[in-house]
Amino acid sequence: MINLPKGGSYIFGQTDPQAIFTPEDFTEEHILIYRTAAGFVADSILTRIEEIESQKEGIIRELLEACGELGLLGSDIPEEYDGMEMDKISSTIIAECMGRAGSFAMTQGGQTGIGSMPIVFFGNHDQKKRYLPGIVSAEKIGAYALTEPEAGSDAMAIRTKAVLSPDGKHYILNGTKQFITNAGMADVFIVYAKIDGDKFTTFIVDGDSEGLSTGPEEKKMGIKGSSTRTLILDDVKVPVENLLFEIGRGHIVAFNILNLGRYKLAANSLGHAKFALELAATYANDRKQFKTPIASFGMIKEKLAEMAIKIYAAESMLYRTGGLLENMLHSLDTSGADGGRIAAKGIEEYALECSMNKIFATEAVAYCVDEGVQVHGGYGFSSEYTIERLYRDARVYRIFEGTNEINRSLIPITLLRRAAKGDLPLQEAIEKLRGQLAAGIAAREGEAELVQAAKEIFLLTIDAGLQKYGENLHKHQEILSRLADLAIGTFAMESAWLRADKAMANAGAADAKLKLNLAQAYINSTFGILVHVAEETLAALAEGNELTSLLESLQSLSRFTPRNTVALRQEIAAAISEAGKYVV
Repeated sequence: MINLPKGGSYIFGQTDPQAIFTPEDFTEEHILIYRTAAGFVADSILTRIEEIESQKEGIIRELLEACGELGLLGSDIPEEYDGMEMDKISSTIIAECMGRAGSFAMTQGGQTGIGSMPIVFFGNHDQKKRYLPGIVSAEKIGAYALTEPEAGSDAMAIRTKAVLSPDGKHYILNGTKQFITNAGMADVFIVYAKIDGDKFTTFIVDGDSEGLSTGPEEKKMGIKGSSTRTLILDDVKVPVENLLFEIGRGHIVAFNILNLGRYKLAANSLGHAKFALELAATYANDRKQFKTPIASFGMIKEKLAEMAIKIYAAESMLYRTGGLLENMLHSLDTSGADGGRIAAKGIEEYALECSMNKIFATEAVAYCVDEGVQVHGGYGFSSEYTIERLYRDARVYRIFEGTNEINRSLIPITLLRRAAKGDLPLQEAIEKLRGQLAAGIAAREGEAELVQAAKEIFLLTIDAGLQKYGENLHKHQEILSRLADLAIGTFAMESAWLRADKAMANAGAADAKLKLNLAQAYINSTFGILVHVAEETLAALAEGNELTSLLESLQSLSRFTPRNTVALRQEIAAAISEAGKYVV
């Protein structure tokens, strides 16, 4: 029996490096899937990117069908319904590779994620049989319709209504949905509406339904090749057998689907960031100023190195979480009629990690594309260079799948709720820390101790928040966002270190040298940022002698001798420049 860690439990104990999944653990099958997906993007997507961006008639359906022929649309769909039923690492690999595909990544993600997973997890056998095989082959294109003009982050505020027809055979839907990906060509919509105005419920709506129409294509900053339209429902008749899951429990469907959607978006962001670094490194090697490649200039080295460091941390977090999800799903019996719901519940255990991945990866790619443009100089501002498109496309990632602000709020709230239920030992950990502080704490030595210190800094800070606001802490978003940043930074630091530590144990220090450099650079640079975040938060929570005492505790937790991160970055940049892309 697999000993499965609780979601969020990383803060409260030590993790065995050998227990986490890393990209170094890819099987031959994983590598084959990587090559297949990456090859498809390189050969079929990037060679036709201008056609995609101009929304050439029929091109998206053509490419989705080609994608389906390679098995890249059915990774999370059971074999019974013509899917590939791959493990979570394989579907993560596909999502990462699609991150290089620009607009097509959104189309493919809508098809394989939010446009189909509600049926996979919550549909009955008949619904799955009618819709999933077509989604796997791209005979049917899926879309997810939740957002409305007046209901974005507050999904429960939707106004779309569903009323049962007098003969009891249909629900009549009326309302408007906004920013719906794939809307212009979708054959199947997952639509959320309120039955009788208050029962939040999910429906499967056929795209050719009478009364269903779409507005014009949105004119967007980026991802221009993906279809984004308003969906209009005007007395649309939906057969009662197309009600998904249960009346009044649509929020269960919506929130569970978002967990996986956030995780997959992190994978897209990782692939996108690697592409940006590859473009920047290649350009820096080729571009000469003062008769010297700019890749040899110190400030350019810093940029390339920092891009690689953030990518390494994001990659380590992502596949560590993928391993948690896979182990969870492997431990469950999903063979019965309720198998999908059981799987969704299992994934929910790591909702907190999914949110952390989403925030970290989308902000990492934002950094990478921005610095990618900077490395290109004036050419980076020209649409003739690919980095310009990557810059525009990446911006929406921090908005998709719940804004990063919403996800930041969810992280500490989820931790507190689970602690209140007894699932996480928050109060015990706080009491233990108080005892350690009273006894005195030695200066930190080495990255493993800095990771532990980061956990303790989070505990010190959330304790101060609870002391001031108690159960009303959830009402103070400024504090919640900073607590989230402490939790995310700690998870990223630990993931980076565990991966390097595991590599050293398995491959030896020489082969793991670059991973060690990346982990040490990330941890040493991030730790000081977390200390500053904690200082700022404590100053907002206390004053006078209480604040002085808290800051003294923080100082005792954060004493350490920093490494020479400038030298580490020079070594990292040299490796990136030599390869012309991200390497570990």
